Amino acid sequence: MVTAEVAEPVPAQTQEERFEAVIAAEQRIEPRDWMPDAYRATLIRQIAQHAHSEIIGMQPEGNWLTRAPSLRRKAILLAKAQDEAGHGLYLYAAAETLGVDRAELTEKLISGRQKYSSIFNYPTLTYADVGVIGWLVDGAAICNQVPLCRCSYGPYARAMVRICKEESFHQRQGYELLMTLMRGTEAQRRMVQDAVDRWWWPSLMMFGPSDGDSPNTARSMAWRIKRHTNDELRRRFVDMTVPQAQHLGVTLPDPELRWNEERGGWDFGEPDWSELTRVIHGQGPCNAQRIERRRAAHEDGAWVREAASAYAAKRRAEAGTRTADEAQHTPEQENGK
Repeated sequence: MVTAEVAEPVPAQTQEERFEAVIAAEQRIEPRDWMPDAYRATLIRQIAQHAHSEIIGMQPEGNWLTRAPSLRRKAILLAKAQDEAGHGLYLYAAAETLGVDRAELTEKLISGRQKYSSIFNYPTLTYADVGVIGWLVDGAAICNQVPLCRCSYGPYARAMVRICKEESFHQRQGYELLMTLMRGTEAQRRMVQDAVDRWWWPSLMMFGPSDGDSPNTARSMAWRIKRHTNDELRRRFVDMTVPQAQHLGVTLPDPELRWNEERGGWDFGEPDWSELTRVIHGQGPCNAQRIERRRAAHEDGAWVREAASAYAAKRRAEAGTRTADEAQHTPEQENGK
């Protein structure tokens, strides 16, 4: 009598193994999938900071909505502000799929427990700043955000597709504004150069600290949240921007800027990282002003949120009443009518 060998059962993948397999296969993690607590926390931190930046980012250019020199320029700037508000809402919605509430995130922002991009803590002193923000700040955002369209977390990646398309419009609008000013008077050209001088280094700092001082980069890249290091993205931005500056006719304020034939790219100087540290810790030119305005807007809008909640509750109650009435309405009653 021959006894058949019984194969040992193949152990099922653990949740963590399945998670790692999805990441390795370049597939997406979705809200109902298991994920490590650290992965969830990293995403909440990054998406919340991104959402806060979109909302706070309306303030610097919002100062020029009523002062833009023509109806066309006012309409362009208003449309951009509306886009940024929409981006914030997309991102808050993506964060909510991770189990947090946007009201909680807003409270953390206005209480100083969560950050937003350091770039929005600088003032817009002239109308040329509006163009430079579009060209440099939104250009840096595009370099940073296009790879996020391939982020391993599905809701974040999908939100970024539309956001990046709209950011590309903002970058082109800013560049077109600067080209118009550079074709104008000598005073206008000086105004553009002054704005470039003030915004260049803060734009480079948007990508975060150098790789050696960025504690979250390695883990975010291993999880395919980020696809490139801070320094890689910074170099990409400089290589993209220098030819645009040459065509525009402005000088970038970096004496170390020079072409590297061997690398096929531009070498550039080191930003003042101590300044970035000061701004991140609330000591920038406009930190207090930005948060105070966001707090005031949140408090002033309380009645809108309350009214919307009351209306939603009323609609739910009406829907429940209709459902109860329909349940009591039998087919026999319908036939008898």
